[in-house]
Amino acid sequence: MLASVVTVAFEGVDARRVDVQVQQLPCGDHPVFNIVGLADKAVAESRERVRGAFGGIGLALPPKRIIVNMAPADLPKEGSHFDLPIALALLASMGVIPPDMLAGWAAVGELGLDGRIAPVGGTLPAAVAADAMGLGLICPEANGPEAAWAGDVAVLAPRSLIGLVNHFKGAQVLRRPEPGAMRSGDRVPDLREVKGQESAKRALEIAAAGGHNLLFVGPPGSGKSMMAARLPGLLPPLTPKELLETSMVWSVAGLIERGALTRDRPFRSPHHSASMAALTGGGLRAKPGEASLAHNGVLFLDELPEYSAQALDSLRAPLETGEIVVARANAHVRYPARFQLVAAMNPCRCGLGGGGKGACGKAPRCQRDYQNRISGPMFDRIDLTVETPPVTAADMALPPPAEGTTEAAARVLAARAMQEERLRAAGIDPDTARDQAVNARASGETLDRFARPDEAGRALLMRAGEAGGLTARGWTRTLRLARTIADLDGCDGVLRRHIAEALVHRRSTVGVQGDFERQAGRRTDAPAF
Repeated sequence: MLASVVTVAFEGVDARRVDVQVQQLPCGDHPVFNIVGLADKAVAESRERVRGAFGGIGLALPPKRIIVNMAPADLPKEGSHFDLPIALALLASMGVIPPDMLAGWAAVGELGLDGRIAPVGGTLPAAVAADAMGLGLICPEANGPEAAWAGDVAVLAPRSLIGLVNHFKGAQVLRRPEPGAMRSGDRVPDLREVKGQESAKRALEIAAAGGHNLLFVGPPGSGKSMMAARLPGLLPPLTPKELLETSMVWSVAGLIERGALTRDRPFRSPHHSASMAALTGGGLRAKPGEASLAHNGVLFLDELPEYSAQALDSLRAPLETGEIVVARANAHVRYPARFQLVAAMNPCRCGLGGGGKGACGKAPRCQRDYQNRISGPMFDRIDLTVETPPVTAADMALPPPAEGTTEAAARVLAARAMQEERLRAAGIDPDTARDQAVNARASGETLDRFARPDEAGRALLMRAGEAGGLTARGWTRTLRLARTIADLDGCDGVLRRHIAEALVHRRSTVGVQGDFERQAGRRTDAPAF
């Protein structure tokens, strides 16, 4: 008897349909269990887990040749979530469950030897895919609250295989689980706790308002990491569409616990020893990397030059495209990676820099060698570079600032509202065109229409470009940055002062590389403002 159950295989965060077909053929006195269909070792081991689970609920495999085919056969199958669909198809072929009762369901889940169904990653995208196919989803009890977030899709979340059999036989009823809690994230430190560093606070607010990439450069203890940790408090919560996108990535990575989601934007801070695969994803079994886990949020790279050059340069394409493509021998896996990069670095290896009290005795060579670890194209993708000088004793003795995160977040929210209004005026829905929702990702057409500077601003930008301090990408990013500064000022147009402030931050990036750019014969002097 032939029986079939629908399940899914994951390609990135996309779930593709897989039909698990089971057929029993005559053979000798002992059962033979074969799985075909480009299955990896975890799937091949399902034979023993299914055999043990059947023994745990008092069933034995029939003395026949059992063939499990996973179609399409050319699609790689990875993971332990194929255990449950294989077991259900086998139960249907044995007549334990009527095959027609499984026709409206897809299934994912890992089996224990005692018949319990263990949680698996990827339940949320599996539920979304099942809903798109017009099917319900059978998943582990622990994953039920997560699957319930997929909408109106029918969900069964049994604790064990015997409970699922009893449900289909009518001996008990499994109710649809409720969606998990919408939890609040960890408390974000307040900007009011930061004394001094007013220019860094201003840059942090600009970065939050426009989604711009940001680099802090300063000696140890100047507050670089402290400032970056306060950025999430300035960002608006995730929209419903962004929440679903982000949660699907986290679901595939197995990081959602009991279906609890959060509207707080992700803030990922990997250690500088992270490999390229850890940042971008991949490995033997492709999983999302830190850049994808920061989708719609912030990726903070502390001690930027300490990362390997290969790992840093692997982020250059995602910073432009908003996605990561992991090329493998048998497939190309895509992960969303639309993140905001925030980085911090010391000016040189010893951290002291080339000026001021306690200056590095090896300057400028120490600075040049240390900063050469970061490629020019990577620097060019950073919109704001801010120097954070040491905080003085006089700054520390001052009372707390009058403004904190609450006030700055209100200005950021107002600036983002202006950006959404412009998109709607251009006939673009911000909810569907998330790749253009903030100024940092504004298209050329949008910039031509809404970020064209006045005559004085255009003349200043032209002088900066002619001085050799701006690439074509730098020109566009300067306009985007100036548009954000104008939004924070509440201005409809981009004025000269907005261009000037934007160039100061782009000029800082050129200054970081100034020593070795001068060696190459390039001009690094920015125009006078």
